[in-house]
Amino acid sequence: MDGLLLVHAHPDDETIGTGATMAHYAAAGVQVTLVTCTLGEEGEIHVPELAGLAPEAADQLGGYRIAELAAACAALGVSDHRFLGGAGRYRDSGMMDTPANAHPRCFWRADLDQAAGYLVEVMREVRPRVLVTYDPNGFYGHPDHIQAHRTAMRAAELAAAEGFGPAKIYWTGVPKSVLAAGLEAFAGSGDNPFDDAEHVDQLPFGTPDAEIAARIDARDSQAAKAAAIRAHATQIPADSWLRSLAGELASGFLGVEYYVLAAGERGPGEGPDGWESDLFAGLAPP
Repeated sequence: MDGLLLVHAHPDDETIGTGATMAHYAAAGVQVTLVTCTLGEEGEIHVPELAGLAPEAADQLGGYRIAELAAACAALGVSDHRFLGGAGRYRDSGMMDTPANAHPRCFWRADLDQAAGYLVEVMREVRPRVLVTYDPNGFYGHPDHIQAHRTAMRAAELAAAEGFGPAKIYWTGVPKSVLAAGLEAFAGSGDNPFDDAEHVDQLPFGTPDAEIAARIDARDSQAAKAAAIRAHATQIPADSWLRSLAGELASGFLGVEYYVLAAGERGPGEGPDGWESDLFAGLAPP
């Protein structure tokens, strides 16, 4: 196995959605490359003494988050991390229909072929066999996540035309059955990640179980993911449900991540759902 490339929108996205997977493969000796598209300048700040870094103040949060991301990658064992087009090329676009969408450098306004060209340069260098990014809705509708999806898919198309495109492409996902269990587990919690939803179909994300292709059991790496979560202190406060899970590793929740196969042939699966247990399943040795 070689060459796993992940394309994420902001620092911390890599840890929350794919951190255990990244740590699992890095520990197995797979070349793991992370490309982050923005510095996350529009993120919330959960460290009071850093409030002055906010966009409406000093506007320096992005620079601070570079260090947080470096610490998270170190915790995950990932040494190859790049920003798309270089640090600061693209700015965090904020949530949909906010003033940040109009910033001239925001990622949402980026020229797609130019952004994809930067990613092709990375692909040309590392030759990933597997690419991971978001689905067309960016998992939950954030403009930068949607643009990361578009950029990754366009780059894969351009790389394939040159003969070095990834053999398999996955989109991150969470089965609706898992979300339903989460609704029950966090019912009545003061830090409920599911807000006021009473049914899984009310959530802005969730993948029908039948569409899931891979379940990566990376519980051997969930302690690394927990450390990476703590590294993103400005974004994930101490009372966050994620931090709570990071302190209760026995549940195994942090160490299992799911994926939808968007391109390539599905490999052999396991269990009643026939889900792959390896993103490289079915690929011949390099």
